[in-house]
Amino acid sequence: MERKSFLKAVVFVSLAPVLLLAACKDAGKKQEADEKKQTYTCPMHPQIVQNKPGTCPICGMDLVPFDKNNKESSLTLGETQIALGNITTMVIGSDTLSNFKQLNGRLVTDPEKSAVISSRVPGRIEMLYIKETGVKVNKGQPLYKIYSEQLASLQQEYLMAAAQIKQFPDDARFQQIEKAARQKLVLYDQSDAEISRLVQSQKVNPYVIYPATVSGVVSELIVSEGQYVGEGSAVMRLEGYNQLWVEADLYPAEASAVHVGQSVKVIIAGWENEPQTMTVQFINPSLQSGSQLMQVRGSISNPDNRWQPGLQANIFLPVKSKGDVLSLPVNAVIRDGKGAHVWIGKARGKFEPRMVKTGMENFDVVEITDGLEAGDTVVVTGAYLLYSEYILKKGSDPMAGMSGM
Repeated sequence: MERKSFLKAVVFVSLAPVLLLAACKDAGKKQEADEKKQTYTCPMHPQIVQNKPGTCPICGMDLVPFDKNNKESSLTLGETQIALGNITTMVIGSDTLSNFKQLNGRLVTDPEKSAVISSRVPGRIEMLYIKETGVKVNKGQPLYKIYSEQLASLQQEYLMAAAQIKQFPDDARFQQIEKAARQKLVLYDQSDAEISRLVQSQKVNPYVIYPATVSGVVSELIVSEGQYVGEGSAVMRLEGYNQLWVEADLYPAEASAVHVGQSVKVIIAGWENEPQTMTVQFINPSLQSGSQLMQVRGSISNPDNRWQPGLQANIFLPVKSKGDVLSLPVNAVIRDGKGAHVWIGKARGKFEPRMVKTGMENFDVVEITDGLEAGDTVVVTGAYLLYSEYILKKGSDPMAGMSGM
């Protein structure tokens, strides 16, 4: 019995290395097979990884293949990919950065550019040469014709005075009467040429055509043809749109950030790429009726009437400024739950991510307080495309494994 046990022990000891070597070979083959096996991930959720095609259980997107064994942190793109992705870079340097407070505002008509066309004589509107709003008129252009019995009476009075002074040229009293009658016609917008024609024709003309005293756009028609109007009655309103007011709402607590004469930036809805510079001209010292808001106002030029009153406009007040800071366009910085990162351009077509720490930020630019140095080449457009491309190719977040700042 002891002999059998001894023989079994000898055989086991002899075969153990062989069995162990075979097991190691099998484990190596299995690991090599696992490494060669294709893996798939979701472009939007890199934590989803599986060994066969399918869809993402979170967003439903098709899974894409990736090489999980590629541990290189950089990403290399071809010239065509760079051009199609609109990937551009800039060399970062020190500059001055200002922070802004945004005020909601709107464009309104400048009252200084408005004019009310009124009747200089009482009478009946015989004809309107402009019969609808929105029509542009030029200074001197006929606007309406009026029939005035009172004007006809004044013309007849002047003809009698002119006849008397012609018969008695040396009579001072008749000269005064003629001068007074002439002045009445002048007050009714009768020109010297029209008075001369009246004397030559010896016929009264109760019809008067009144021209536009200024250029502008008809914003309101107050009368209709055939309507009787009194002296000084409004006929129509003209608005000049070559200059507009910008009005913005302001809380009393924010009033200390703005003062008359201050230059501010104005962004008009639809023209975000064409910021305007405005000087603050007026700050209303009282609150608007029914609200707890003050009002700040300035004016901007409106070439070719490109903007209309009522358009939304935002005013940006500079409230803080820092000098000698490293800054980048806002879109150059990618933010996620792990922090913020940018893409650094290395050799041509090679990019790698780098964690950064941000500071003060405004509408366009963000301060970089850590992670970059002056002279670094940073991707400013197409950064998010690089982020997505990295996930597609490598199946992981470019910031995975990096310590946050």
